[in-house]
Amino acid sequence: MADFGERLRRGWNAFLGRNQPYQYDGSGFGGRPDRNYYRSYNSRSIMGAIFNRIAVDFASLEFNHVMVDEDGNFKEVIRGPLNDVLSSSSNLDQTPMALMLDAAMMMFNEGTVALAPVYTSDDPAQTESYKIYTVRVAKITTWYKTSVEMEAYDEFTGQKKRLVMPKSAVVIVENPFYSIMNEPNSLLQRLLRLLNQIDRTNEQNSSGKLDLILQLPYVIRGEAKRREAEQRRKDIEDQLMGAQLGIAYVDGTEKITQLNRAVENNLWAQAKDLQEQLYNQLGLTKSIFDGTASEAEMLNYQNRTIEVMGVAFQQEMERKWLSKTARTQHQAIRFRRDPFKLVPAAQMAEIADKFTRNEILTSNEIRAIVGRRPSKDPKADKLINSNISQPNEGERDVPGANEEVSNFSATSSSTENLTRIQNGRKWLNQIGTLSTTDLKVSK
Repeated sequence: MADFGERLRRGWNAFLGRNQPYQYDGSGFGGRPDRNYYRSYNSRSIMGAIFNRIAVDFASLEFNHVMVDEDGNFKEVIRGPLNDVLSSSSNLDQTPMALMLDAAMMMFNEGTVALAPVYTSDDPAQTESYKIYTVRVAKITTWYKTSVEMEAYDEFTGQKKRLVMPKSAVVIVENPFYSIMNEPNSLLQRLLRLLNQIDRTNEQNSSGKLDLILQLPYVIRGEAKRREAEQRRKDIEDQLMGAQLGIAYVDGTEKITQLNRAVENNLWAQAKDLQEQLYNQLGLTKSIFDGTASEAEMLNYQNRTIEVMGVAFQQEMERKWLSKTARTQHQAIRFRRDPFKLVPAAQMAEIADKFTRNEILTSNEIRAIVGRRPSKDPKADKLINSNISQPNEGERDVPGANEEVSNFSATSSSTENLTRIQNGRKWLNQIGTLSTTDLKVSK
């Protein structure tokens, strides 16, 4: 620990520092210029909640650059720039979760999203072997045969710029639910139009109008009577506007009929029907939003919605960001979600017992899942069943020795044979390399 003198010599305070290198860093903005703002109707309608729920759950997936075996099974994580982009820091402003959340929201709104590698070790248009250091979410504005024009945020200038990049380097993901969400006459678009119509109706009904019909005690046929009726209407309006409590008077022979009751229609019933159909198409239920979904409902939602989006991004990343040579070397991009996040604490003990007893996970791996630091006991890193006694280390070093001895002892009953078994067992443990078939014991 530094002493008081060293703290005085080397200590630095952000408010008292002499040098302010970032005080004048180009033009400033009141909000985040790199943020993508989406259609306004999403913030006012139920679709904003649906998009946000799916996008947040998708952004919770963990993407990694990994090494797999010949069967495509996970072996280890490849520590490098690409893995840092996918799991640590995607760019100067965003974490990987923020990047994926932004990408999902743009994909839902635009139908297609692009992940552009804006900072690489080499020009992607010239070579397939390059390292990716920074990735940005971009909106595709123009499509060409072998390239795309995009709008992305430039962190060096602090503004959004248009850039053209080859399709072979840009991850372009189309919404897997495009026919449900983005088609002109899709289920989602029909629901949005209906919800906007309901909003307009509600605004008209709550605009503050009284909607009154005033019945005068005389017939309005001539122009003079019409002007007299119009003057009477203005008198009542002036009384209501000038009165503090909004009170007006009429003649005893005049009658007033109020029409500001809501007109009955089936718009809301149609909206509920379309909303239920949309939930079914996307694998959603109302209980998923209020946090009361059962295990079966969450599993159906994860498999039919979240995992489909994860596979779409994973396959496109592998195809664009990993060269053919890298894929031949068994490099891949994989995503995973923690299957124990939704497990209640009451069931965690039983699951931990089954996984360790069947030698699927070690004790330290279980401790990491429940948020405890690993144990220093060497046995905690081994796949062993602690509920049964384990053989000695010497016996485990000779494969088949225990089986050979146990089989022979089952058929032998004499004291001489048992003694020979014990001697042969000691002999095998000493040499450690002799095959068990070389031990010939006769009755």
